[in-house]
Amino acid sequence: MPHIIVKLYPGRSEKRKKRLTDAIVENVVTIAGCEEKSVSVAIEEVDQDDWAERVYRPDILNNRSSLYRKPGYNPFKKQTKRES
Repeated sequence: MPHIIVKLYPGRSEKRKKRLTDAIVENVVTIAGCEEKSVSVAIEEVDQDDWAERVYRPDILNNRSSLYRKPGYNPFKKQTKRES
């Protein structure tokens, strides 16, 4: 405990993913008050074309009650000229 899963578009270097992982672990240990050895982090790369159905719908729309930070976008809502 805890296990964190980060989902993002492909294309970031291994170095950048390692830096992200280190920062997440450091903050989780500090804020959650747990030991570093108990924190695990997974990074899942999801293609942009698959994002809405593989991430947004199951993890965001279907889990609104567990979200502590909601995104400022909705891939199912068409943007108007004013919004773009």
